[in-house]
Amino acid sequence: MGLALYGWGPTWTSVASGLGIALAAGVVLALLIGLFSLRVRAIFYAMITLAVASAFAILAAQLSEFTRGEDGRSFRVPELLRPASRFIELPLIGSISGRTVAYYLVFVASTLLFLAALRIVNSPFGRVLQAIRENDFRAEALGYRTVSDRTVANCLAAAMAVLAGGLDSLWLRYTGPDTTLSFAIMVDILLMVVIGGMGTMCGAVIGTTLFVLAQNYLQKLMAVAAKASEALPVLANLLQPDRWLHWLGVLFVASVYFFPAGIVGNLRGAKPSRGRP
Repeated sequence: MGLALYGWGPTWTSVASGLGIALAAGVVLALLIGLFSLRVRAIFYAMITLAVASAFAILAAQLSEFTRGEDGRSFRVPELLRPASRFIELPLIGSISGRTVAYYLVFVASTLLFLAALRIVNSPFGRVLQAIRENDFRAEALGYRTVSDRTVANCLAAAMAVLAGGLDSLWLRYTGPDTTLSFAIMVDILLMVVIGGMGTMCGAVIGTTLFVLAQNYLQKLMAVAAKASEALPVLANLLQPDRWLHWLGVLFVASVYFFPAGIVGNLRGAKPSRGRP
């Protein structure tokens, strides 16, 4: 979508065309990758998908004439979404700008994607996927085509990832390997899911919220704590704001240690089952 807006101009036609091409390419690639990689399990599947992502990151960096390499492309978005656009003045709120419109576009679209994923999980197909996740040998013995079902799930996940990437490009007004295909992004997504609870929809939302809050506010909180503990030089030195990444890592390790099934997974495990004391 970003490359379409850069090459074809900041129009909604470019947005629709770029998104359509991205969806088709993403689903086809997910189908091909799924057919070759979903026959393996656990860490081997993760290694294959990681290798494919790394290969595409290198490819995007090498095609500098098209993608501008590691520098990426900055582009303009339709006028409705531009930060400089002003539409209406509201009391107590102020002016509604294009940035506000872009925020609510991302918010509404993300909510719809979440509801769609929730509907899929609670559908008969979703129940089959859960059965495959719990015991794929038993599911296959019951007559389910586990490889094809997992391939369809892979394609659905790819389509949602494409839509999320399109929303991200509209918000950032920039696209490049570091914002779409970097290893850091994959690690961040993994951390969000692990913290919230793997295999749960609400866990992904909770993990993402905590991760973003920690990224944005931990440094400020450490600055306040360091100032308050000036009488204790050792503690004040440990709480210096420039050490926030260290403490962010400590928090993640602690969350995984104390919540091995994620926050939502541990809360579900703590609930007493019906009919049991």
